[in-house]
Amino acid sequence: MKYLKYLLGIILLLVLLFIGKGMLTPSISYDSEITVNKSVKEAWAVMNDESKLSQWLKGIKTIEHVSGEKGTVGAVTRYTFDQDGQESIILETIKSLKPEEHIAMDFEMEGVMNMDYKVNFSEEDGKTGIKSSTTTTGAGMLMRSMVSFMQGSMQTQEDENMGNLKKLIEENTTDYFQEAATEVEAESGE
Repeated sequence: MKYLKYLLGIILLLVLLFIGKGMLTPSISYDSEITVNKSVKEAWAVMNDESKLSQWLKGIKTIEHVSGEKGTVGAVTRYTFDQDGQESIILETIKSLKPEEHIAMDFEMEGVMNMDYKVNFSEEDGKTGIKSSTTTTGAGMLMRSMVSFMQGSMQTQEDENMGNLKKLIEENTTDYFQEAATEVEAESGE
């Protein structure tokens, strides 16, 4: 009986520590940064090419536009991810957008977590710096506690995604600007 009391006491202590961590750390923040040997214009185009998202975002399965004008502030998109057979749905809402400078979004995984995500672009000497900043908050006390223990794995995932994006941008062969050049030539009568 004495051992049972100790065991219950240890379990209670662990539960209190778990909940306490969620109360003391209601959100986590992390950044990731890459530099690519491409112009900011091309880097922005590749990152925003919906047909290439699955090449740099791990586990993305489907993308569905839900509301608002696609690619503008207020637009909502539903992403379905498959991670080891586990499907999850994330809603993205664009909060702020200045092409080739930044995009800020809210991501909501209902009942699990909310993410405040921003990506900034800067160009110097023909190279582009891309920096993501994320703040994640669990939905409810249990998920806040869970999220407070996940910072390392979330940071690792973001670093992997950004590494994949770097590779995709630097290996890009799509000419995103050919159509624009053709339109200008047609307007000038050439």
